[in-house]
Amino acid sequence: MLDENSLYHSKLLHDKYYPKVISYYFKQWKGFEMPYHSHNEIEIMYVIEGKCVVETATETVPMKKGDLILLDSNIAHRLVVDNENPCRMLNLEFFFTNKENEGFSPSFKEIVRTNGMLSQFLSKAYPYIVLKDSSDIYHVLKSLVLELDERSIENMVMIHLLFSQLFIKIGRLAIEYENQNSYQVNLYIKQILSFLHQNYDCEIQVKDIANVVNLHPVYLHRIFKAEMGNTLMEYLTSLRIKKAKMLLAHTEIPITEISEYVGINSRQYFSTLFKKHTGKTPIDYRNTLNK
Repeated sequence: MLDENSLYHSKLLHDKYYPKVISYYFKQWKGFEMPYHSHNEIEIMYVIEGKCVVETATETVPMKKGDLILLDSNIAHRLVVDNENPCRMLNLEFFFTNKENEGFSPSFKEIVRTNGMLSQFLSKAYPYIVLKDSSDIYHVLKSLVLELDERSIENMVMIHLLFSQLFIKIGRLAIEYENQNSYQVNLYIKQILSFLHQNYDCEIQVKDIANVVNLHPVYLHRIFKAEMGNTLMEYLTSLRIKKAKMLLAHTEIPITEISEYVGINSRQYFSTLFKKHTGKTPIDYRNTLNK
């Protein structure tokens, strides 16, 4: 067994290692809040029916039928299921071993070497990833569980072959989803920017933008910061200051009214914010331009 049982451990690509399951189960959850925990095994959680939420240290992930989450080892997480939306899941936990009696072919490194998408997926080293299954992965997981129930030598061969199929399908689905998601994220960003540039004079909250693009506010915040390098509110503030500078420079609008034109209700706060971003008060900025 590896000292650090990560799916992305470099040793997995240099020596012969094989997956070994330590636990697997079907479970109907209802009104359940798991405490935060982590373990040295890699975990797959597959939603068969219903809804649930998987929480990590950095994100709340809503999941529904056909969703699966792959959690790398030692990632703190917990499962939350409410009373009104029970959830049936299939859980699988495994690690990698290089014991000789586990030496069925192909080894993990051999699977990776012959599959470009799996290799590409592993290079990302996601601590966890959520995927939407087209039922292919669930069929493999069910078959794997049936073979695990037998545990004979003949079944061990099938178990390793099914694991090979599982890794390949997850890698393929992850890269396809990433490519599709990248395109979709670009569309979301364009919609968000268009909305901000057309409504910066109004009072705007993150939830308002989330409603426009039909995304969860947490996910919206994450993709915007990843793409733009700053938060939604930081971008909106920068946009408002830019518009205020234009109005101060090219119009005769009274300075006391400029804040209303850029969606900032408090004149005092606008003046403080403007100085923070430009080094000048609005009055000083206009006077400097006039000189």
